[in-house]
Amino acid sequence: MRQRISDLLDLQITRNFIMGVILFNAVVLGFETSDRIMASAGGVITALDNLCLTIFVVELALKMYAQGGRFFRDGWNLFDFAIVGISLSPAGAGLSVLRALRILRLLRVVSTVPSLRRVVEAFIMALPGMGSVFLLTGIIFYIGGVIATKLYGDTFPEWFGSLGASLYSLFQVMTLESWSMGIVRPVMEVHPTSWLFFIPFILITAFAVMNLVVGLIVSTMQDAHAEEENAATDTYRDDVLARLERIEQRLK
Repeated sequence: MRQRISDLLDLQITRNFIMGVILFNAVVLGFETSDRIMASAGGVITALDNLCLTIFVVELALKMYAQGGRFFRDGWNLFDFAIVGISLSPAGAGLSVLRALRILRLLRVVSTVPSLRRVVEAFIMALPGMGSVFLLTGIIFYIGGVIATKLYGDTFPEWFGSLGASLYSLFQVMTLESWSMGIVRPVMEVHPTSWLFFIPFILITAFAVMNLVVGLIVSTMQDAHAEEENAATDTYRDDVLARLERIEQRLK
C-alpha cells in the first residue's frame, strides 16, 4: 500500500496537479488583498483557499504515510511541512501576521520544480564561500564607516553623523542608488577631494566584492549541473549494461 501511494505521488500528473494547485492558491491569496473582491465574493475566495490548504495537508499526510521515518530526513519535505504548518497556525491573538505568511505556500514551487531545487541547492552550497565574502565586505564597510564619520560627520551629520548613519549611507552608495547626485556630489561641494574616498569604495564593494558573490554562485551551479550530468550518465550506462546482460542470458 505504501509503495502504491509513493508511486502515485511520484507520477508526473500528480506533480503537475500539485503545481497547479500552488499557482491557483497564489492567485486566490492575491484576490484576498482586494477589498472589492472580498466584499463581493469573500466566501468563495475563503472556501477556495481552504480547499487548496486541504489538498496540501492531504498530500503531506500521504507522503508521511508512504515514506515513514524517511519523510523527516528529507530537507525538502521539512520545507513543505514548515510552509503548510505556518498556514495551519491560528490567525488570532496577535498572530494575524501568520495569515499574510500563507503566501509562502508559493515557495512550494521550489520543492516541486527540479530546476528550481537545483538553483536553491547551489545557493546553499555557495553559502560557506559567500560567508567569507560577506565578512570581507563587513570589514570594508566598517573601515569605510569610521573614515566617513570622522571626515564628513561634522558637515553632513544626517548622512555621516554616526557610525550607523555612515554605514547606511555607504550601503546606499554601494547599491548605486542616487549615490552621485544624492550623496557624493553634495559632499564634494564642501570636500572637493572626497571622490578619493568614494570612488575606490564603490570599485571595491559594488564591482569587485559583489562580483565575487556572483562568481561563487555561478561556479557552484556549474559544479552541481556537472554532478547531475555525471549521475545521469552513470544511470544510463548501468541501465544499458543491465539490458546487455539480460540479452546475453537470453541468448545462452
